[in-house]
Parts: sequence; C-alpha cells; structure tokens
Amino acid sequence: MAETAQVREVGPRDGIQMVKTILSAEQKLAWIRKEAAAGVRHFEATSFVPPHVIAQFADAAEVARGALAIEGIEAAVLVPNLKGAQRAFDAGVPKVNYVLSASEAHNMANVRRTTDESIADFRRIIAERNARGLKDRVKVNAAIATAFGCTIQGEVPEKRVVAIAETLAAAGADEISLADTVGYANPAQVRRLFAAVAEVAGGVPLAAHFHDTRGLGLANVSAAVDVGVRRFDASLAGLGGCPFAPGATGNINTEDCVFLLESLGFDTGIDIEKLIAVRAEVEAWLPGERFFGMVARAGLPKTFRRKAAA
Repeated sequence: MAETAQVREVGPRDGIQMVKTILSAEQKLAWIRKEAAAGVRHFEATSFVPPHVIAQFADAAEVARGALAIEGIEAAVLVPNLKGAQRAFDAGVPKVNYVLSASEAHNMANVRRTTDESIADFRRIIAERNARGLKDRVKVNAAIATAFGCTIQGEVPEKRVVAIAETLAAAGADEISLADTVGYANPAQVRRLFAAVAEVAGGVPLAAHFHDTRGLGLANVSAAVDVGVRRFDASLAGLGGCPFAPGATGNINTEDCVFLLESLGFDTGIDIEKLIAVRAEVEAWLPGERFFGMVARAGLPKTFRRKAAA
C-alpha cells in the first residue's frame, strides 16, 4: 500500500476571491461535487468574511450548507476573526481554518490588527468552540500567512514564524499550515522552516500552502515532502493569489500537485483526468481569467499509473 498524501482543493475559496466573475452558489457547489467525483476529499469551500470586503463570498452560509450535504468529503471554511468563526460554528462546519500573518505589515493590511492581536483572537476562537461543546466535533486549524517572506515587509524572521507556530500549537490548533502567500519560498527555506516548526509543534500535523509566483511551487512541495509534510493546499488550474503580491500567478495547480505526489509514490486518491475535465468547465465559467498548469496542457505520460490502482 502506498503512503497517502492529502491534497485540499482551495479553488472555491482562495482560487476565486479575486476573479471578476461572481459565481453562483450552485456553480461553486457543482465544482465541489465534480471534484469529489474525481476523488478529492478535502475542500476549503468558502470564507466567512463580510460581503462588503469580498463580494464573492456573500453566499458563504449557503455554500457551506450545501458542501456539508455532499457525502464523502471534508468541507472547511476560512475565517479571519472570531465573528467569522462563530458563523462557521453556527453553520455546523466540521473544520475551520483561521489565518493570520507572520508579517506584521501584511497582517495590518489584511485584517487591520497586529499579529499578536490575531493570536489572541485565535485563543478566543478555541475558547468559543470549547464552550459550545464542539471540541471533539470541530477542528480549528491555524494558517501562518507570509511565513516565507512578504511583499510589504520584506524578510520575515524564521524565529518569529517558529514562535508563532509554537504558540498556536499550545493554544489548541488541530493543524498548523505554513503559507507562502506571496511566492517567496525556496526549497532550502521550506525544508529548514518546516523542520524547525515540527520540533515545537508537539505532534500537531503540519500542512503547506504554496504559491507558484516564481515557478518554485512544486519544487517547494517536493521539499516539504522531504521533511515529512503530507498535507497540501492547491487550486484547480492554479487560480488565486494574494492582493498584496503584484503579478502573482496564484496557488499551486491541483492537477500538477496531484501528478507530482503520485509520481513520488504517494496515493492521493484523485483521478487527474477527471480533474482536468472539471477544469474545462470552470474555465468556461470564468472568461478572461488566467489559467495555469502543465499536466492539463501536455496530458499524462504513457508511463503514469495512479498509485491507488497500481
């Protein structure tokens, strides 16, 4: 049996947060259903942010409810604060992804508060979940954005990232993700930082969120695999990006990430050809957007065999 690796599809959230076209709730749910049929089991389905901030997610509650009704998947939502988490708890979401930035400048630009204030809010979210009796039913994960560098601040000290991760683990995080929000990471840095965080995380699972801004996204996935990471965010067709990273080309591509992991000997449970078919439909929904990825363009090599079928 091949070792498993988890690929979480973030396209319905991160992938479309800046596109010009507002997709309907039914389109978003159809996207999730079709990828579920391709074997994807983990999704970041939407974001509980105020509609005036990102109009794309005005239907967040509807999408969350619809995603929860899809059998065989784990639907998570992203929240930026306690109010968003309360909405997620009210909706019955089993997994809440909370994001804060290691870069003080980015955190101020993104959520208008310091990183330490965001850490304090994370503690309040954990306390709220536990007070509702949801500790064993709802996972609260923490993503550290700009963990590898920042377009506003520049260098982000690795010691600061490690200290934040240690604090979040001690506060009750069920998973910690290191996010290369603006595409600054390189493989050596990825190996070094994930190894350092693993030492202080107390066994809390680690995940990676990479962007392919400068063409190193999949190289960074491979580097993270080298130090034991087995959970990766990706977006269909490489959609998405950070509004504070001018020219960013978005998240790593789901199809290419699955191809890499399967080629390295892992079982993702995902059928790449079915993913590519979903991609074609999503492309039709989003005219004028840029789509990335090599596998969809070149096809699978004749030598490729899915690990689950091997």
